[in-house]
Amino acid sequence: MDDTEPIIDLHSDAYFMGQALREARKAYAAGEVPCGAVIVREGRIIARAWNQVETLKDATAHAEMLALTAAQEALGDWRLEKCTLYVTKEPCPMCAGAIVHCRPERVVFGCPDPKGGAAGGWINLLEANPPLNHRCDVTSGVLGEECVYLLQSFFREARERKKLERGAGEIIDLEE
Repeated sequence: MDDTEPIIDLHSDAYFMGQALREARKAYAAGEVPCGAVIVREGRIIARAWNQVETLKDATAHAEMLALTAAQEALGDWRLEKCTLYVTKEPCPMCAGAIVHCRPERVVFGCPDPKGGAAGGWINLLEANPPLNHRCDVTSGVLGEECVYLLQSFFREARERKKLERGAGEIIDLEE
């Protein structure tokens, strides 16, 4: 083996965030906001999910919510102790509330959401919030640039589509 070959650490935050990004790309391909999530326990992915709000016509079908449900099913328990949630974008208040109640040890996210994030962006429901029954260790910025790029590309394309749709509906007077 060549000493210059990179070693892939299959238990690193970057590896698992890469898996969450794979899920986000599925959302992108389906026309959903490209957020993806995986839940890991003892070095193994036990749940995967991507945003499906439009697909399922369900405002609660965020990647985190779907991953939490899948992980609970996989473990046969609503408590996700000894688990880490990897998600490409900082969780919103709805997702952060559910995360706290499910009790994973850690939450790792890619890019912050300063306007609506609930893991330190807008508010912080995951760490040091005494009234809640649990707190999570939070790590942010893992593969953050890739996560931001995917979201920016999605919204840029959506704006372009909207412009084209508006333009296609206009009547052009050729005699002017």
